[in-house]
Amino acid sequence: MAGCSRFAPSTTGQAHPGTLLAGLLCWLDGRQRGARVLLRLEDLDRTRVERGFVDDMVAALSWFGLDWDEVHVQSERRAGHEAALDALAAAGRLYPCRCSRKQRRAHGRRAPDGGFAYANTCRDRRLPAAGWRAVDEALRVRLDDDQVSVIDDSGLDLSQVPAYDMGDPIVRRRDGVFAYHLAVVVDDAAAGVTRVVRGRDLAASTATQVALQRLLGLATPSYRHHLLLLEPQGDKLAKFHGSVGVDTLRQHYTSAALCGLLAHAAGLIDEPAPCAPRALLADFDWSRVGAVDRVLAWRAPTLVLAP
Repeated sequence: MAGCSRFAPSTTGQAHPGTLLAGLLCWLDGRQRGARVLLRLEDLDRTRVERGFVDDMVAALSWFGLDWDEVHVQSERRAGHEAALDALAAAGRLYPCRCSRKQRRAHGRRAPDGGFAYANTCRDRRLPAAGWRAVDEALRVRLDDDQVSVIDDSGLDLSQVPAYDMGDPIVRRRDGVFAYHLAVVVDDAAAGVTRVVRGRDLAASTATQVALQRLLGLATPSYRHHLLLLEPQGDKLAKFHGSVGVDTLRQHYTSAALCGLLAHAAGLIDEPAPCAPRALLADFDWSRVGAVDRVLAWRAPTLVLAP
């Protein structure tokens, strides 16, 4: 087995139960396989990230009982992101895009992730003679108009024609921030990541990332996507929906009690009995992990798991 896996949370706020469950499943998968397991702190969004969020994420995961072979900070890898854009520009793949979100919505075609597909409106535009660094608009990469066939390790068919189904992806935002799709494939390759375990809210992005890997000559890891924790209204449990953060949870739960609750929510144990992540390793098997998203509500001072 061996290889390398990574957990890559966004550091735009506190860890919450969804963060901890995703980290736990990635950690269990990697440790059982004998792989290196990395923590990558995705802190590129300078409009939402504060240094304190990065430190808080590391502390929260440590409190929960997860350890890492290496810790990477994404913002420290700018040179690799720039080199990837240089390569895409040299291949004639980059173009500036002036389209707004409102214009994309007006096109009206839904994408597999529930948003709106980009219609590749600006594909005929070219970079200025001074290159991509002189562009003050968003930058997109022109993908091949081909089918990308991807089946993840759970059997989930993620195949798309990403240039049509999602549209050419933004690789550098208008504000100069390197975009998720570019950063994730470059950083995975640089770290030698061979396996990606993540929530299925990111499943629809896989074909686009594989297409970018191919354009950049990068290896494609194996993928596995897992269940999500949902708030009662059906949205993904996430900090921007006001979900409870680790600072509050630590006032009411020990790390072992919270681990037991989340392991039970995932189907790893029959009852929410206190346990440490390492205690789950011996019996960990993906066949025991539920395939259906679970609803988890914060009813102070406890988390309540829906039947």
